[in-house]
Amino acid sequence: MRATLAAASPCVAPFRSPILTKPSPRLKPLAQAPSRTELVYQMIRDNIRDCTLEPGKHLVQEDLAAMLGVSRQPVQQAMLLLKTDGLVVERGARGLYVAPLDPEQIGHHYQIRLVFDQLAAGLVADRAATDPGFAADLRRAGEAILQEGEAARSVGAAEAVAHDVRFHTFLYEMSGNPLIAPAADMHWNFLRRVMVAVLLHAERGPVVWSQHRDILDLLVAGQAEAGRDLVTRHILGAKDALFEALATHSFDATQPD
Repeated sequence: MRATLAAASPCVAPFRSPILTKPSPRLKPLAQAPSRTELVYQMIRDNIRDCTLEPGKHLVQEDLAAMLGVSRQPVQQAMLLLKTDGLVVERGARGLYVAPLDPEQIGHHYQIRLVFDQLAAGLVADRAATDPGFAADLRRAGEAILQEGEAARSVGAAEAVAHDVRFHTFLYEMSGNPLIAPAADMHWNFLRRVMVAVLLHAERGPVVWSQHRDILDLLVAGQAEAGRDLVTRHILGAKDALFEALATHSFDATQPD
């Protein structure tokens, strides 16, 4: 009994194993500013996505480093990331080039994008059908994005595509599934430059924004099946317009060496 009381007394310090009381290692905080490699990667990626660096363009690392005011090392590291993204290809001794617009690969990306957009449309419509407050928020935020997108049409193809992507990303975010947007991001890296090419060579702008508005109307109304059907026509129409543009225009900037 005495031993039991002693163990329970607040005046007696409980035994603590040195293994259990060993402080856990502290993780180093993440750096807030992006590294030089990340900045170089983002700059080259964005110039590929808006077709400033055209498909087939020869990428000379020394020239890129000089233009960006950096050493060659961050450019080399950025090229590895861009190759992983599928935006840059290596052609043996000839070096690195902006990846061509390959119809088969484009078709594969559009297949994946279609699945993401159909899923998001159905989830958004289901939420709107059961939650009037959510439907009101969807309408308000969606209208703002549509208005910004219509204004961007007069600025240029790259800006218009950025707002097009923003509309679809908005639907991913409103779906309630946090995995859709990051999973779709790698496909957008590839498809954004494809969409710029379409807008540069096909009159798709008015159709795109009209369909965006119709899609928003259906989803706000909670019409999941009709919304998915229109999303399907919207994406397949964009793919068909792209393939038509590929058939009638040259997008390869490769020059004979």
